[in-house]
Amino acid sequence: MSTKKVPLRQCIGCGEMKNKREMIRILKTESEGIVLDATGRKNGRGAYVCPDGECLKKAIKSRGLDRSFKMTVPREVYETLEKEMERLVGQ
Repeated sequence: MSTKKVPLRQCIGCGEMKNKREMIRILKTESEGIVLDATGRKNGRGAYVCPDGECLKKAIKSRGLDRSFKMTVPREVYETLEKEMERLVGQ
């Protein structure tokens, strides 16, 4: 029997390749802007980050989201993502 391929994604903070289901997707949509996608199924351009506050801080410092989305991400968006990340990881 063949084994099922596990989708891997690279964290924009630490740069490690991990299982897609272990990571949190940050999504850029035309209507909502930049949001966290807890389900991983919404339409739009996605970037992945480990469910760790340190990885998000590294991504902010290295401008990982700016590179992934090919645009300048405002500071307010980063602050909102930090709050949402704390809420998600704290569950």
